[in-house]
Amino acid sequence: MSKTLKHILVIRLSAMGDVAMTVPVLRAFNKQYPDVKLTVLTRPFFAPFFRDLKNVEVFAIDLKDQHKGVLGLFKLSKAIRKLKVDAVADLHNVLRTKILKLFLIGKTVKQLDKGRNEKKALVSGDLFAPLKSTHQRYADVFEALGFKLDLSNPEFSDKKAIPKTILEAVDTQNRKQWIGIAPFAQYASKMYPLEQMKTVIAELQKDYIIFLFGGKADKAQLDTLLVDNKSVINVAGQYGLNQELDLISNLDVMISMDSGNAHLAAMLGVNVVTIWGVTHPYAGFGAFNQPNANNVVPDIEAYPKLPTSIYGNKYPEDYKTVAGTIQPSQIIDRVKAVLKA
Repeated sequence: MSKTLKHILVIRLSAMGDVAMTVPVLRAFNKQYPDVKLTVLTRPFFAPFFRDLKNVEVFAIDLKDQHKGVLGLFKLSKAIRKLKVDAVADLHNVLRTKILKLFLIGKTVKQLDKGRNEKKALVSGDLFAPLKSTHQRYADVFEALGFKLDLSNPEFSDKKAIPKTILEAVDTQNRKQWIGIAPFAQYASKMYPLEQMKTVIAELQKDYIIFLFGGKADKAQLDTLLVDNKSVINVAGQYGLNQELDLISNLDVMISMDSGNAHLAAMLGVNVVTIWGVTHPYAGFGAFNQPNANNVVPDIEAYPKLPTSIYGNKYPEDYKTVAGTIQPSQIIDRVKAVLKA
């Protein structure tokens, strides 16, 4: 450990899942180096992710106005200097953060190695093997600053109080296990078909309470999955992020695509069953602290070009709906195995 570093600026601006993946790493840092302060530079919307971390503050970046463009980043650098940070851990490593670091000359700076060459080999078919996880790549940045992190024995915050409206909608006295389902992703190529998800829900709602997650714009589509209003509850657009995190912390398992909701649940210590389409957990974006069996993937022998891309934005046309080749029974069986474990 570097004895001279007492305050580190941690940069991760987007996307939601990538920011959520920093949380288990920063929690491990808190536990192993409790005397070092961390200031997280991120978008204001993501501030609730860090609410339970000790000795961690959030500095919200305003990319639409105050910190927009090169001049805005220069203003931001002046504000950061007032924080008297000793070093910078750049967990994003994009043009914007590179410019910002130029204005922070004199500070010790280490940045994320995204492993672009290995990922290129993975999607090209030259390599098919698990790459380093994004969580470990984040931890490597701190190790470069002199802080080696052990992510193997994680701790998580306690479950939060259940939102009042949920208490009114669900019989918590005779509590069944709770399942969250987040069926949407940035790209359709990463989504499980809603009709097949409806089959999954129809079976699971017999024994469990199900909460459907999505944005406000997703509410109407999610309403089509309400096979039973008593045991399937659509919470899309019903809560702010703090309350949604409170609810997620009380789930027994989250079913998610390769998307941000998987990482929100995982950072809270919730079991996550992830459904994959044209992307693959080998790229290092699997949910934190989950067994490999919780990754439900298409048949790689039938679809040997998988993964076709890292983010789901590139694929042959006949691979676009590959997630749909996963049978509902595969998902149901995996979820039941997790809940019985």
